[in-house]
Amino acid sequence: MEKTLNSVKSTLLTKIVDKTAIIGVVGLGYVGLPFAVEKCKVGFTVVGIEQSPKRANAVNAGENYIGDVDDDRLKEIVSSGKLRAVTNFDCVSELDALVICVPTPLTKNLTPDLSYVKSVTEQIAKHLRPGQLITLESTTYPGTTDDLMRPILEETSGLKQGVDFFLAHSPERVDPGNVRYSTKNTNKVVGASDPDSLEVSTLFYQQTIDHVVPVSSAKAAELVKVFENTFRAVNIALVNELALLCDRMEIDVWEVLDAANTKPFGIMPFYPGPGVGGHCIPLDPHYLEWKAKEYNFNTRFIRLAGEINRSMPEFVVQKANKIANQQGIAMSRAKILCLGVAYKKDIDDWRESPAIEVMKLLKEQGSTLSYYDPYVPQITLNGHPFTSAPDLTAAVTESDLVLITTEHSNIDYQLAIDLAKAVLDTRGITRRLKDSEGKVTLL
Repeated sequence: MEKTLNSVKSTLLTKIVDKTAIIGVVGLGYVGLPFAVEKCKVGFTVVGIEQSPKRANAVNAGENYIGDVDDDRLKEIVSSGKLRAVTNFDCVSELDALVICVPTPLTKNLTPDLSYVKSVTEQIAKHLRPGQLITLESTTYPGTTDDLMRPILEETSGLKQGVDFFLAHSPERVDPGNVRYSTKNTNKVVGASDPDSLEVSTLFYQQTIDHVVPVSSAKAAELVKVFENTFRAVNIALVNELALLCDRMEIDVWEVLDAANTKPFGIMPFYPGPGVGGHCIPLDPHYLEWKAKEYNFNTRFIRLAGEINRSMPEFVVQKANKIANQQGIAMSRAKILCLGVAYKKDIDDWRESPAIEVMKLLKEQGSTLSYYDPYVPQITLNGHPFTSAPDLTAAVTESDLVLITTEHSNIDYQLAIDLAKAVLDTRGITRRLKDSEGKVTLL
């Protein structure tokens, strides 16, 4: 057994160092495609396994669909043969390392849905051979890698982790639209539950990432990621709750926060908004909340933070109602424009965006809705396609109320203030702009 371990590990380590290892990336989305490109940039050959034929065909044509990937770089590595995409798992036995970057959503009951991870693991297990490394980057609860993936891989293949193959968890830390921190220069945590898997996976990531941070187990690595996003969710909930209180007390929450953040120590800037969005903050804390129940532990901060953050769209609509009433307009007749539907600044991703929930609530009240977002030309609202207004000036002029729901660098918010009848700013963007007629209401 020791001879087998030394042999397969030594061979894989050599391939990793000399860049002859062939890498598989399962899921070519916001995490997978940038990672695949980084691996190609340092000399590896990468095969992307992508269930969407549309995405796979785009990659093979050198057509980029991820904002954090450079168009020319993608074309270059595809044309050089360093990157190709397939839609099945037939190639798994040819690969030396597989990186899993698939979605881990929640069910309607806020419980983990690991169907993608389970399905991918089952497919890999059918083709698993000695000397391969499998790493999971998808965000999940502590225990997924060891308790879900490992049994499937071992029982299906007849191979053993740490003897025949290597298994690790290395949570993604992608921040779409962040021009300072990319895949390469964002510190990378990696954990595995046997020393040889940890050694192999650490070396694997060190070929691409500037600084790799090994931890003692896959469970610890899994907990790192859910804690990072729970930290943000709780602090966002704190300032959202402060915004609710300030509304009752008729105090400007933005003034309070701006002043508080001048303190040079002991505080970190967080700001209120219409809710939380994206694939991390609204979801990841609930993975930890769910897992904690197994240990008869009540994560009260996480539960409360989720409740507060999920309540913010309703609060925004209440504020919108108040503004409309002041204008003498019933919400059932109001024409409302939402500026921005992406979940964060300067990206095209509207997954879990609070703007969508706000729009749904307004729709229920009978309001006539439109939106303007130069990054998101179309969304799906209540199962129907909904297209962005083509012109900001016309959209603002035709509306009774403008709701600022996302901050984008390429939206002229001063123009919106100048032309609008009334503005509800849920992001605090306008507090440094001119509002001589008092049209703006801050959240």
